[in-house]
Amino acid sequence: MNNRTRRMNKSAKSAIGLAAAGFIVLTAVAGCSGSSSKSLEGPADTVAIFEKNNCISCHGTALQGRMGEATNLQKVGARMTKEQIAAQIRDGGGGMPAFGSRLSADEIDKLATWLAAKK
Repeated sequence: MNNRTRRMNKSAKSAIGLAAAGFIVLTAVAGCSGSSSKSLEGPADTVAIFEKNNCISCHGTALQGRMGEATNLQKVGARMTKEQIAAQIRDGGGGMPAFGSRLSADEIDKLATWLAAKK
């Protein structure tokens, strides 16, 4: 291998390394949907259900709501019981789609228990 080829290989490796580093930084800053949100606290399996089922699109990464006050879940337990929350998740209504066919009864119960504690 001559010097010119070695320099080109070194430049290519540097460019790939910089691109990979940039991707990692952008992913961390953007908050990739597959990664756990640092804003949400609770049982990891329950938070994962919330994240995987596109709840963040309307309810936000910190439960702050993104579609008006009704979608703010930060203190939902103060205005709804666990049973009401479970029914809302299962049956939908008021602009929210029903998740009864997408989530198991156990997943709905975990979400309702977690959200009911938000007071």
